Amino acid sequence: MKISELNAGQGNVEVEGTIKEVGEPRTFNKFGRELTVVNATLEDDSGNVKLSLWNEDATRFKAGDKVKIVNGYVSEFQGEPQLTSGKFGSIEKLDGETTPEEAPKEEPTTEEAPSEEPQEAPEQEPINEEVI
Repeated sequence: MKISELNAGQGNVEVEGTIKEVGEPRTFNKFGRELTVVNATLEDDSGNVKLSLWNEDATRFKAGDKVKIVNGYVSEFQGEPQLTSGKFGSIEKLDGETTPEEAPKEEPTTEEAPSEEPQEAPEQEPINEEVI
């Protein structure tokens, strides 16, 4: 999915881009928990969007990082779409890593897989015992 295709209220978003700007972290208490958020700008070849980085993600990323948001959520803040990984999503750093689409394909091996059918035991000769 491209950034230009994002709409407020959209969930299960998967998008890749480069972080262009990272603001100053803000810390606040909500429901007795201390939370940290940083506003950033994510860009791809179709445009850019505000990206909210929460808690540990607020310090994990910097300007210039290539990232992939998986299962993200688009909200609206002050009339503009804003992307976040949300409670159930994640942000992966792509710098220097191979994405599944770029991973080299493994060649199939020529070894045959063991048969899943049960093997029958060979028949045994009856034992002749003579009683003396």
